Amino acid sequence: MLHRYDWSESSLILEVFTRHHGRVALAAKGVKRPASNFRAVLLPLQPLEIAFGGDGEIRTLKGAEWMGGHIMPSGDALMSGYYINELLMRLLARDDAHPALFDAYAATVRLLATDFDRAGPEGLQLALRAFELIVLREAGLLPDLLAESASLAPLRPHADYVLLPEGGLREAHADDAAGWLAGRDWLAIQAALSQGPSGSAMLQAVARACAPVLSPLRRQLRALLHYHCGVSTLNTRKMMMDVQSL
Repeated sequence: MLHRYDWSESSLILEVFTRHHGRVALAAKGVKRPASNFRAVLLPLQPLEIAFGGDGEIRTLKGAEWMGGHIMPSGDALMSGYYINELLMRLLARDDAHPALFDAYAATVRLLATDFDRAGPEGLQLALRAFELIVLREAGLLPDLLAESASLAPLRPHADYVLLPEGGLREAHADDAAGWLAGRDWLAIQAALSQGPSGSAMLQAVARACAPVLSPLRRQLRALLHYHCGVSTLNTRKMMMDVQSL
């Protein structure tokens, strides 16, 4: 479950991300009642098996079962989970399946829930950058990283390039405030994004490709995400900054 809205005194509208149907809106009738069997199951960042019916824009939830596997993330890991949920909500159209992205999302949530302490802050940042790249690619918002976007000239491994929200990849200028990556780094990221159909393997490969350029890549991806989400700051980032200020 990505998000939920109050619908009535006893019901909710749920936004869920499914492997075979993509992002789907569901009406969960009576779920807020104390006797509802769904109350303890419909939680964010949990693997669920759901059944739904109807053919309108908002379907009707018929059943939901927890599939087990991990507990709810907490602390910084929970905030990061809300962040990737917000990206899916803002960047994906409804009823458009993305199986590889679903697998990458599931792998990221597992890391947040079970491997967060072992991965550490840098491991978390690598996973988030990898997920950002995969969701941008799956949403059709990431340009080909093999060539300059305007000229289609192949990237030169030792030249520097910047990724611009409106212009794609171009050769870097000295005054590019967001920094830049060498052509070999963009090429390595593109190669990792082409790693077979498995989203979890792709996530790991992309994270490895991001490791040498984590800081400049973060700045460029943030600008790209804000542009395509139509915001100056994402809601979850605002929340993170508020929490840190306390």
